[in-house]
Amino acid sequence: MPVSFRLGAFYFLFFVTAGLMVAYVPPYLATRGLSVSEIAWVLAAPQLARVLAPGAWGALADRTGALRAIVVFGCIANALCFALLPSMPGFVAMLALMGITSLAAAAALPLVEAITLSALAGEPGRYGPIRLWGSIGFMAAVMAGGVWLESHSVLFVPYAMLASALGTVVIAGLLPPARPRPQREVRALLGRTALAVLASGFCMAAAHGTLYAFFTLHLQRLGYGSALIGFLWMLGVAAEVAVFVFLPVLFRRYLLSTLLMASAALGVVRFLAIGWMADSLLLLVAAQILHAATFGSFHAAAVAAVQRLFSPHAEARGQSLFSSMAYGAGGAFGAVSAGWAWELAGPGFAFSLSALAAGVGVFLAYSLKRAGL
Repeated sequence: MPVSFRLGAFYFLFFVTAGLMVAYVPPYLATRGLSVSEIAWVLAAPQLARVLAPGAWGALADRTGALRAIVVFGCIANALCFALLPSMPGFVAMLALMGITSLAAAAALPLVEAITLSALAGEPGRYGPIRLWGSIGFMAAVMAGGVWLESHSVLFVPYAMLASALGTVVIAGLLPPARPRPQREVRALLGRTALAVLASGFCMAAAHGTLYAFFTLHLQRLGYGSALIGFLWMLGVAAEVAVFVFLPVLFRRYLLSTLLMASAALGVVRFLAIGWMADSLLLLVAAQILHAATFGSFHAAAVAAVQRLFSPHAEARGQSLFSSMAYGAGGAFGAVSAGWAWELAGPGFAFSLSALAAGVGVFLAYSLKRAGL
């Protein structure tokens, strides 16, 4: 079985789980009786765990070469979490379950990113055609979930997540193993350029906090049906897939900093449109298509930039550090801030804060351009 097939299959199943989490766990938690702020904290728990846990797991992986074993362990933890979630009696129990699970599972995706980029042998543009299968998995999950929920209970969601998580356990065991490698110093870890990459990742992950936590609830309150909401999630990820397909061309034509800067600028436009003009389906469709830039091209350019800043003997730590700062600290800050802003002044204010965070990302990306990245 080709390595690219195994990696693509892992991304597909992993992001089926992620799609269900992002699109349908918020209404699931609301049905279970949690408030908006409680939902925000439960969804922030995985991001908070990713602040510290991936770095520790990444260091262990680089020291032992046991990337595959750590990924398998994390996938098993996810499966156990979704099996136990329906039996959790309330907010505190759900928060504890998500937090403990996330400490165990936080490194799974960044370690697979390191395995993938290492397998590409210095051709990061080939990352897109493999990573797009994750986007396809996300898209399939949100579309199928939206259709299902038109006539079934949202209480089914944890069981669907359990099935996809068990699939990742099987595929993770088939990923290529890594050999233990001697430790080397990490190049430019505390340099200005490296810090700007990490900070830009933090800002863009924080900017997406409101979207990932409350996009579904926002549209439900505006009267959109579950199938249409699922379609809108799918549309954003379909646009992301298109970016991954053309990623080799984009990487040949543009500097990484240019891609980061353009992606962040489009994030400002997207989040303002969702926050204040979501009653217009046409504008909402356009905003979702911008997911191609705000996540797709930004993420691909960012992980490629991180790969340049770390020695070949510290790839796992490099991707784990980026995951910690961006999708950990940034994602948690974004989700919690979104809950606070929503309760204080409504969804328009929450999405405006997202636009502000993306605007800071534009400035940081410009500093990378000046550094020649």
